Amino acid sequence: MKNAEYDVMNVEAGRPVKMWTRGVPVEDAARAQLTNTARMPFIYKHIAVMPDVHLGKGSTIGSVVPTLGAIIPAAVGVDIGCGMMAAKTTLTANDLPDSLAKLRNAIERAIPHGISPKTRGFKGRDEGSWHDTPSAVDAAWTTLKDEFDVICAKTPRLRHSNNHRHLGTLGSGNHFVEVCLDEEGAVWFMLHSGSRGVGNVIGTHFIEVAKQDMRRHFINLPDQDLAYLSEGTEHYDDYVQAVGWAQQFARLNREVMMQNLIAAVRTVITKPFSTHVEAVNCHHNYVQKETHFGKDVMVTRKGAVSARPGELGIIPGSMGAKSFIVRGKGNPESFNSCSHGAGRTMSRTEAKRRYTLADQVRATEGVECRKDEQVIDEIPMAYKDIDAVMHAQRDLVEVVHTLKQVVCVKG
Repeated sequence: MKNAEYDVMNVEAGRPVKMWTRGVPVEDAARAQLTNTARMPFIYKHIAVMPDVHLGKGSTIGSVVPTLGAIIPAAVGVDIGCGMMAAKTTLTANDLPDSLAKLRNAIERAIPHGISPKTRGFKGRDEGSWHDTPSAVDAAWTTLKDEFDVICAKTPRLRHSNNHRHLGTLGSGNHFVEVCLDEEGAVWFMLHSGSRGVGNVIGTHFIEVAKQDMRRHFINLPDQDLAYLSEGTEHYDDYVQAVGWAQQFARLNREVMMQNLIAAVRTVITKPFSTHVEAVNCHHNYVQKETHFGKDVMVTRKGAVSARPGELGIIPGSMGAKSFIVRGKGNPESFNSCSHGAGRTMSRTEAKRRYTLADQVRATEGVECRKDEQVIDEIPMAYKDIDAVMHAQRDLVEVVHTLKQVVCVKG
């Protein structure tokens, strides 16, 4: 079934799945995952699927899942509040130093990033956290601490997470900090991160709580990651509070990093400049209450960005590819959403098997970034064609700026 905007996958004994995926590949496993989700009895209207869709843990990445009376914690995931922030500056390409490596090194010194392999599963200090938190981080933490204490009183294990020391840090994987140029040569700062260790612990805890509830009430599911919390229960209310707090942490995390990024650049570029000429700070892994088709519903965006009429968002390409500042068109059928990026076409393991370091070096030519075997999984060829992704959602957003990175910092 087709119309002018999207394709519809009808699901037997379930809600329809509306897919903005024309001209981009969609793996069979992702379709099967979407089908399972669409059969949950509390799905409202339909599921909306963005063109960067691909198989995910818990829920399909690139999906918008509206629900009535229940939330699926695994659909939100463990990187709660993960998202993007971008700020335009008054600098131009001519103001950048001849040595972009010097700029990259300054940023890497200013923002903790990555994770030491020795700390995985270890409860000591993560190398990607602060050793001694700066005063600006301490000040930001005070705005979060009181509610965190309330949440920890209900769920004490959350206190043992990396929380305060992770505020203002990048993380690893596909998280990044970039210096970009737009179509007119203006310099932008852009970064991608979320709620870090504390969000992971919150997500992991409530995913397991939901699974325990399913077992307790003998509820059979097509996939255990579809375990849900029902509205009106204690666990539901606790999760809504905790996930909302984690989303606040994620937004503030990006703001603190941006402040440190700007300060780092000023140590290299001595010319006075202003930032936030245009600025965006948006989540793409989150849940919140919204009104759609006249009904208040919980909307989970798993790898999707809010695109209400006139609302600015960020759609990054892969490492070495273009990124876009976009303005939402407010398409109600997508629940006012758009994609959160290009979307992977293969797993990280497959990317490392298929591509070489030489491939990664060629693909990131002209970008000052890591060029080593540990980041081969982020090679642009492991992602969908960003131009095709943007074309598939042209009725969801319009492009305001096109950005190309010149410096990229990854964990």
